[in-house]
Amino acid sequence: MLRLPGLTKSFSLVACTFALLVSGSAYAQQVLRVSAIPDEAPTELQRKFKPLGDYLGQKLGMKVEFTPVTDYAASVEGLINNKLDMVWFGGFTFVQAKARSGNKVIPLVQREEDEKFRSVFITTDKAINKLEDLKGKTFSFGSESSTSGHLMPRSFLLSARINPDTDMKRVAFSGAHDATVAAVSGGKVDAGALNISVWEKLVSQGKVDTNAVRVFYTTPGYYDYNWTVRADMNPVLRKKIADAFLALNRNDPQGKEILELQRATRFIPTRAENYAAIEAAAKSAGLLTGSQTGLPK
Repeated sequence: MLRLPGLTKSFSLVACTFALLVSGSAYAQQVLRVSAIPDEAPTELQRKFKPLGDYLGQKLGMKVEFTPVTDYAASVEGLINNKLDMVWFGGFTFVQAKARSGNKVIPLVQREEDEKFRSVFITTDKAINKLEDLKGKTFSFGSESSTSGHLMPRSFLLSARINPDTDMKRVAFSGAHDATVAAVSGGKVDAGALNISVWEKLVSQGKVDTNAVRVFYTTPGYYDYNWTVRADMNPVLRKKIADAFLALNRNDPQGKEILELQRATRFIPTRAENYAAIEAAAKSAGLLTGSQTGLPK
């Protein structure tokens, strides 16, 4: 049999390269890369996710890695640029990701509470008792890309004929819901807005003095948070993830711990159409116009 050493060596090199590529691809598919918008301190996000990550790893038979991000924009860019597989978004960040990706992201599940989520306005000032009383005052939102800490509170202010940018003395962005509470309680601003879930958690943990800081307005309900994946995710994996969330039950210890940490009664399916009102509010507030996403460039 005629042997061609150079050709044999080339085939061997190609075979080895192919094997490495296949191996690398197989490894990549064994890791689910997860993140969340940084609406609370990084340590708190890690604490809340660990039991959920362990559970998903068991259900999916794959490693689940949580990667914290520095800001809301990074969570959007991470998903659409294939650096993340699944992200806990607010309604506004989902709308931004949907726009930035050209509708190539899919919201899988949301907490039952997210069907009628609310924001609260808080203050230490006894003279502030309604939205109109905020005129001439200093105020803090959360992150600029936050649904419950900026977009929807701004939307309700505008509906009450209060333009934060012209009617208030100064507007700040704290970056996170717990930071907004700290800004108000510390006297850095007269009032602020944050999501009701974080507020209730801080109150229940005794981390806010309700004799000094109080809620003076609670918004009507709106759709908010969800777990979103890229549209190019394997449909089988996507279904397994959704099924794992839907199977969480307060009647078993593991499910109870996860749901309590997520401040959820249960998870339910969701769809992109649920966030049409969020998209409309973003456009109305000038935070999402045409191809713009409101994300920093």
